Amino acid sequence: MSNTKNLKLSIHPLRYTWIAAQLTFKTNPLLASSLIFSTLITGLLPAAIAAIGAQLVDSVIKYASGGHEISLVETWPTLRWVFLEAALMSILNISQRSLNHAQTLLRAELGNKINVLILEKALTLSLPDFENSEFYDKLTRARREASTRPLSMVTRSLTVLQSIVLLLSFVAILLPFSKIAVLILVVTSIPSVIAETRYSDSAFRLFRWRSADTRMQLYVESILSREESAKEIQLFGLGPRLLNRYQEIFDRLYQEDKKLASKRHYIALLLSSLSTLSLYGSFTWVTVCALMRTISIGGMSMLIVVFRQGQGALSTGLSALAGIYDDALYLSTLVEFLELPTKRSTGTITQGLDRTRGIEFLNVSFTYPNSTTPVLSDINLSLKPGQSVALVGNNGAGKTTLIKLLSGLYQPTSGHIFLDGVDLIDWDPVALRQRIGVIFQDFTRYQFTVGENIGAGDESAFSDVNRWQLAAEAGLASQFITKLDKGFYTQLGNWFENGQELSGGQWQKLALARAFMRVDADIVVLDEPTAAMDAEAEAEVFDYVRTLSKKRIIWLISHRFSTVRSADRILVLEHGRIIESGSHDELMAIRGRYSELFQIQAKGYL
Repeated sequence: MSNTKNLKLSIHPLRYTWIAAQLTFKTNPLLASSLIFSTLITGLLPAAIAAIGAQLVDSVIKYASGGHEISLVETWPTLRWVFLEAALMSILNISQRSLNHAQTLLRAELGNKINVLILEKALTLSLPDFENSEFYDKLTRARREASTRPLSMVTRSLTVLQSIVLLLSFVAILLPFSKIAVLILVVTSIPSVIAETRYSDSAFRLFRWRSADTRMQLYVESILSREESAKEIQLFGLGPRLLNRYQEIFDRLYQEDKKLASKRHYIALLLSSLSTLSLYGSFTWVTVCALMRTISIGGMSMLIVVFRQGQGALSTGLSALAGIYDDALYLSTLVEFLELPTKRSTGTITQGLDRTRGIEFLNVSFTYPNSTTPVLSDINLSLKPGQSVALVGNNGAGKTTLIKLLSGLYQPTSGHIFLDGVDLIDWDPVALRQRIGVIFQDFTRYQFTVGENIGAGDESAFSDVNRWQLAAEAGLASQFITKLDKGFYTQLGNWFENGQELSGGQWQKLALARAFMRVDADIVVLDEPTAAMDAEAEAEVFDYVRTLSKKRIIWLISHRFSTVRSADRILVLEHGRIIESGSHDELMAIRGRYSELFQIQAKGYL
């Protein structure tokens, strides 16, 4: 944590400004062009309006001091300045409103585009990435700020451009009057930019350093407000403790923000006071010149406007420059996330060499990233089509990890896994996973309709009602689905209106149906598929599974030995190694670990 807090920043604003500009133009070229055009117009017109205002004042004074009445025709030389200023003000007003309109629409479109880019990137990452806390820190930082920063950077870049145009036009007016006045305005504005840049660095270091705290705060907030955890929180009385933890994190983060904000505030007060003094010093100078009649009253009014708007434009432009640096810091988190290396398989094979070879594990070991202890060590096994295998062992023995390796979600740390004689790393990921139907113990309960929950098992047939029905029959879900008011179109969960909650067993049957959606899958993986079902439903499931095993490879993980014993082959895993392998009768005969576990469970039924 301390290393992150003290990190040295190497940010190149021009690079990130270019990235932000590209994103903006790709999002909506027409709106982006409108943004630039409106910015230029609003930068050019104020100086012209100030000059016209001076001409108007001087013209009024000239004719008003003539001492005689003037005709309506004689008012035209003065009124033309009014009409010209009105026309320019109308154009300026249109440009400003067009600028705001373009910013509003681009903000929404660009924010959506950035979020889509983040989600698209997430889809390219491997499962171990999602199990890595550092990855989540990067994802959190990218999603929190980066979706708003690109447009902010483009807008500020255009503000700088607008300020430059505005200042050049003002300088053209001010220089003939006093070069010193121009110098004072510039010099008194620079310190604020240096201060803003410095505090941008400090704020960004805090932002990166406390990503883990922010995630914990969001996590506590989610479990305090989600139905999945509500029953335990109420039953165990955890609410006040968790709320207190949430408040403690806020207080700690707030104190850091408060300290930084206070420093920023007092420096800003000092520098703004200096800027105000320089402005009114310039006003004093102009007033004295007017009293001494070295400039006209119109010239005085014009110079006061120019001084005021010039200092505002300079301050705005320099602040925008500091803001660009600030945006670049945060936009770097988006780029950092989008440039994460993709570790997913890039294989292209869609068909194996010999389908009769089935699945082969050769000396396979696996260790999680940032860990030194292997989860699996030297796994060797072979399964042919039509065979079923059951994995047995204590929690943490590596059973589910073995399944994730088989499905390509993990890559072996060492060794090789073959399907139909081809290494899994060479298989096209989509083709590989079409061969596998799976239900995980921690399956996802989608807040979709019943049919969509089943259809999720095969994206290509996601909305195929006939496939829903077949899969529901195979997963024993049809019986309760027909009793729902809208059948397959019943909304599930409590997040949405008229959503209906299911029992644990019903959810498990839906997940099982999901596993059977892939009708062409010749590898069926069942990870504790009946843990929430009653004994009768469990027996029906495994009767169906036995019919499947005649033509498919069945992988079964279960703690219920009544189902395990029917498998052709049983593997006993302990500390990531296969310590026993054989049929139920063979393993019972050798009186090893399987026999011991079986007898322990059998005693519960005596």
